[in-house]
Amino acid sequence: MKEQTQALEHASVKQYCKALRVPMIGAHFVQLAEQAIKEQRSHIGYLEALLTMESEERDRHAIQQRLRDAKLPRLKTLEEFDFNQARQIPAAKIRELAEGGYIERAEPVVLMGECGTGKTHLATGLCVAACRQKRRARFTTAANLVNELVEARQHNAVKRVLARWLRYDVIVLDEVGYVPLADIGAEFLFQVIAERAERAALIVTTNLPFSEWTQVFPNPRLCKALLDRITDRAHIIETGVDSYRFRRTLEVRQKKKVS
Repeated sequence: MKEQTQALEHASVKQYCKALRVPMIGAHFVQLAEQAIKEQRSHIGYLEALLTMESEERDRHAIQQRLRDAKLPRLKTLEEFDFNQARQIPAAKIRELAEGGYIERAEPVVLMGECGTGKTHLATGLCVAACRQKRRARFTTAANLVNELVEARQHNAVKRVLARWLRYDVIVLDEVGYVPLADIGAEFLFQVIAERAERAALIVTTNLPFSEWTQVFPNPRLCKALLDRITDRAHIIETGVDSYRFRRTLEVRQKKKVS
C-alpha cells in the first residue's frame, strides 16, 4: 500500500513538473531526495538543490541557443587560442574584453593583421564569451552582410533587416577589407555601423591598416565617416603579420617527419 501511494505521489509530482515546465526537477527529485536523506539535509537544502539543478540546466540551454543564433562558422574559444604562438597579441587585454565590459559600454573592438594571424579565432572567441553571458550575438562577414541588405532592398525590406541587426548586443563583422565594395554596399555597411555607434558593441576584423581602407571604400567621405564610427572609443588590437596558421602547419609537418 505504501509503495502504491508513493508511486502515485511520484506520478503526481512529475505531472506538476511537466505542467510547470521544470523537467530537471521532474527527472531528479527522487534521486536528490534520497541524497538529501543520506546527507541529513534540511527541506530547504533539498529545495535549493532542486532549484539549482533546474536553473543550471536552463542556463545551459540558453547559452546553447545563443550560440546557435550567433551562426558561427566554427566554434572556437579563447581557451583554445595559443597566445604563446602569438606573443604580439596582448592576452591580458583579450581576456579583459571577454569579461564583457566593452559590450555594456558599447565600445568597438578592431582586430587588425595579416591573414592567418588569429583575427577570426579571437573574434569568434569573444563572440562565444558573449553568448556564455547570455547576450545576443551574431557573426557575419562584411560581404555576407552587404549581400543580405542588397537582397532586402529588392524586397523593400531594408528597414526591417537593419532593425534586426540593431537588436544584437554584439556583432562580429569579419573580413572587412578583403573584398572591395560597390557604393551601395559601402553605404549599407555604413548604415549598420552608424546605427550601432555608441548603442551596441561591434567587433571588426580587417587585414588592412586604416590608411588603406580607401581601397575598399572608394568614396573618401564615406570612408572617413566609417572610420570615425569604428575607431571612436575602440579597442584596437594588432595581431601582426606572421601567419599563426602557417607556422602551426610547419610545426605539425616537422613533428611528422621526426616521428
